[in-house]
Amino acid sequence: MSEIETAVDTFMGDCNCCQAILLTYATKLGFDRKTALRLGTGFANGMARHGEVCGAITGAIMTIGLKQGMEKNGDAEAREKTFELINEFIKKFKDRHIFIRCNELLGCNINLKTGREYANETNRFNTICPKFVHTAAEILEEIL
Repeated sequence: MSEIETAVDTFMGDCNCCQAILLTYATKLGFDRKTALRLGTGFANGMARHGEVCGAITGAIMTIGLKQGMEKNGDAEAREKTFELINEFIKKFKDRHIFIRCNELLGCNINLKTGREYANETNRFNTICPKFVHTAAEILEEIL
């Protein structure tokens, strides 16, 4: 099974979008499973249901940081390389989905109870979100 399939399967299991990316990639970069699960918990639904940046994207950004980020204060070269990869990731994600915020990606305001109810009633989390996890994993495969 590819990492892309693993990420989607993990999401469709009992993990949120951020956790699915972190468990698939960050654990290969030295993060243990428990830490990845804990760290990714609050980033679901655009940061604790605020509808902001998609958790699959935040998980990917954390993964890029783990792979390329600074190991010491003032490491401008590592910071710039990390920013370059993150900007490339976001551009590629936007090229495929236009938006990066959950509310826009899902077409409803999940920060409101009525928006979450609508998302659940229309099965958006199970039909739309796997596409974003897939895209995030696919882009990570391309750029890392």
